[in-house]
Amino acid sequence: MSQLIINSFEEFEEHIGESLGVSDYHKITQEQINKFADATLDHQWIHTDPEKAKSEGAFGNTIAHGYLTLSLVPFLWEQIVKVNNLKMLVNYGIESLRFAQPVLVDSEVRLHAKLASITNLRGTIKTEMDIKLEIKDQKKPAFTGKLVFLYHFK
Repeated sequence: MSQLIINSFEEFEEHIGESLGVSDYHKITQEQINKFADATLDHQWIHTDPEKAKSEGAFGNTIAHGYLTLSLVPFLWEQIVKVNNLKMLVNYGIESLRFAQPVLVDSEVRLHAKLASITNLRGTIKTEMDIKLEIKDQKKPAFTGKLVFLYHFK
């Protein structure tokens, strides 16, 4: 699917209730998991010790940190929507986030986004996006939630 281009509040508003698109798949490697563990100081063995995860873990292999999968949202979001004419974009919040299934190492994930609502707050545009991180070849997503962004158009 091609990237949606938005140039104004009015163009954004036209997509209320619609799917905005789907990102490409991104493969989560053990190297990426290890780097995330280093950055966050979360070296729990279910993430960083493949041998122990295979022999003692509940999932048969290492899994990505839930927050690692969540941290991919900006990268994947940019593949779905490009918003032009901005002064600034602010991540304002996350509502009703649920981690539904672990993401095993070497799994591929992609983001689905739908515009749930948009509000003009005296020039600041508040959007609420329903999101889902799909795991390739799995029925359940890694997570679902609602992201709240604030857009400041020029």
